Amino acid sequence: MSFSTPTLDLPRMLALAKRLGYDGIEPRIAEGHAHGVELESTAEQRQEFKRLAAESGIAFACIATSCQFSNPPETEAQVEIMRRAIDLAADVGAPAIRVFGGSLAKDLQRYAAIRHVAKALLSVADHAMHRHVVVAVETHDDWSDPAYVAEVMRRVHHPALAVNWDFMHPGRAPGATVDESFSLVKPWIRHVHFHDGICRDGKIELQPIGQGEVDHKRAVELLEGIKYAGYLSGEWIGWEPAEVHLPRELATIKSYQRAG
Repeated sequence: MSFSTPTLDLPRMLALAKRLGYDGIEPRIAEGHAHGVELESTAEQRQEFKRLAAESGIAFACIATSCQFSNPPETEAQVEIMRRAIDLAADVGAPAIRVFGGSLAKDLQRYAAIRHVAKALLSVADHAMHRHVVVAVETHDDWSDPAYVAEVMRRVHHPALAVNWDFMHPGRAPGATVDESFSLVKPWIRHVHFHDGICRDGKIELQPIGQGEVDHKRAVELLEGIKYAGYLSGEWIGWEPAEVHLPRELATIKSYQRAG
């Protein structure tokens, strides 16, 4: 993800990914990152982004948004951003966008929130399918419990709506093991975020894979068991220099894949 390379423009980000052996990149939009892939990008710019990625051999794995749908007064605006992000992804050749359930608004009960999020997602589902883009809801924030995300997926029951399995958060918040969270969202996993860390005083301190609290080896085994064909996207926010953590974390994940 571009959190590792916030000062790199798109050509340099693609070149770094290629040199280090990554298959794809995931631009985070609306964060001021230098890649330039944004909702405001013109049609000509989007064509150029797609061309650069194709020439480099590095794919756009996903477009990461901050869209969230658990605060009803803001939902209409968030849905419009989601719709525009779907178009951006389609224009540059990304197969998915990442969205959040979001923090529950005050007095919004859980099952009302599930219905509300499902309705918001369904409002763009046909458009996403038409543009050949999947909208993937992350197991994060007030939706870290995979049971809640699974219930949303059961309600929407649409091929363009899926799950971004960030397997750190289900263990950190509701205390689900990797196996437990995987079993709940397995049918809908279309994108994956990984990062290791230790939770202290409610905050995550990033650690190299294998030195934190998250069982990445088991996660890789489970994904291989369902012949998962999507991307595993490393999300490291404000951590070490890219040249330090990007090659090390990739090597660890690849070692788990070889062991499987």
